[in-house]
Amino acid sequence: MPSAFRYCPQCAAELHSRHDGERDRLSCPACTYVHWNNPTPVLAAIIECADRGNQILLARNAAWPGKMFALVTGFMEAGESPEDGIRREIMEETSLAVDSLSLVGVHDFQRMNQVLITYHAVARGEIVLSPELAEYRLFEPEKIKVWPAGTGLAVAQWLRGRGIEPQWMGAPGS
Repeated sequence: MPSAFRYCPQCAAELHSRHDGERDRLSCPACTYVHWNNPTPVLAAIIECADRGNQILLARNAAWPGKMFALVTGFMEAGESPEDGIRREIMEETSLAVDSLSLVGVHDFQRMNQVLITYHAVARGEIVLSPELAEYRLFEPEKIKVWPAGTGLAVAQWLRGRGIEPQWMGAPGS
């Protein structure tokens, strides 16, 4: 069971794997602590730039190798709703103001132990990227090449909802 946790955050004893009848979980033999390893909610935005011909903004994270462009994503902060969180993330990472939001869907991303909550955001303003993002590109919706995991599945769902059959990365002719 891969986990970043090795020691109990309550008493510092070494954690041990135990089977709870359903799955293996890390637990502390010295106190009652159990590491549940629940998925982390992650917010994502399909950003439609209202003042740029309704093109979709995809960004490249500064930490990513290569030229992969994807959705703006981020974590909710304590005390905020998912809608408030994605508005904040869009503003922090692109400087764009959100005019409207609609939920696209919720998808699991088991490889990262995350639950993705994806919104379609109509936004406007001057694009100024945070240091977290290296660059951005604007795409006509029908020209987006969809990636076959994580937020790519949400983009495919959103495109289909607009009557556009997604083009998949790695597909013949793409």
